[in-house]
Amino acid sequence: MEILKLENVVKSYQKHVAVNEVSFDVPKGSIFGLLGPNGAGKTSLIRIITTITRADSGVVYLDGEKLGADHPSQIGYMPEERGLYKKMKVGEQLLYLAQLKGLSKADARNEIFKWFKKFEIEDWWDKKVEELSKGMQQKIQFVSTVVHRPKLLILDEPFSGLDPINTNLIKDEIYNLNQEGTSIIFSTHRMEQVEEICERIVLINKGKNILQGEVKDIKNQFKENLFEIKFDGGAIPTSIGEKYRVMDEKKGRLVIQLDPNADSNELLNDLIQSGVHVTSFIEILPTLNEIFIKQVGGQSDE
Repeated sequence: MEILKLENVVKSYQKHVAVNEVSFDVPKGSIFGLLGPNGAGKTSLIRIITTITRADSGVVYLDGEKLGADHPSQIGYMPEERGLYKKMKVGEQLLYLAQLKGLSKADARNEIFKWFKKFEIEDWWDKKVEELSKGMQQKIQFVSTVVHRPKLLILDEPFSGLDPINTNLIKDEIYNLNQEGTSIIFSTHRMEQVEEICERIVLINKGKNILQGEVKDIKNQFKENLFEIKFDGGAIPTSIGEKYRVMDEKKGRLVIQLDPNADSNELLNDLIQSGVHVTSFIEILPTLNEIFIKQVGGQSDE
């Protein structure tokens, strides 16, 4: 079952087609990566999903229902450009935003205090946003995004401005929310974070989805049959180089590329039979960053 389903979504601004026949599904309960270079159409898609704007054509479903005016209360969205009121007190602001999402004042206060206790920021209630550091503001923005317990949580660069300790704190809460049933769309330029956090991705470029699927399947799709071998002492027998393509060789380390139909077990067996003491034998899979660059070509529409 999908929490979100897009079918042939199109959005144009004057003569520019920002979203061009985009279709993808976000499985319920997943952490899903929405990726693409600057100008690819990600923000336009997010605005459509959150009902800020409407698609020119195509259909969007949230939890099996056609997206409508009642659905924003079921979505939490933290944009890359934060939207807190600088002069307003933190507690007053969070109460206001939570009530906009449908919580009563009493329920909003209870939920906010739960998050304040969790983050150990109980004394921030009467502080003005402008008095907080960027990292502190990020925590408040996160609380405002999740306080109404949305079905679908959309996070755009959620770790921007956070130090490693607070990054891990927010990351843990993302995992906790996901474990409790919240489906999450995660958008970032940091591909290593996507590899760590996301189960599935869609890659958008120039308004079109050009790649989608499970992260592990995509990495296998783009693998180049490279294997890293680490070994103790001695040199690799020359016969290995005659039989296999040696891509890199250093003391105690070898990178070999096999033909697509070759058997990696045969390579390992040949090494052992040649008297090489193998300490590590690992297939090298491409990183999402490498795949991203290869597919997009480092270009955007900016």
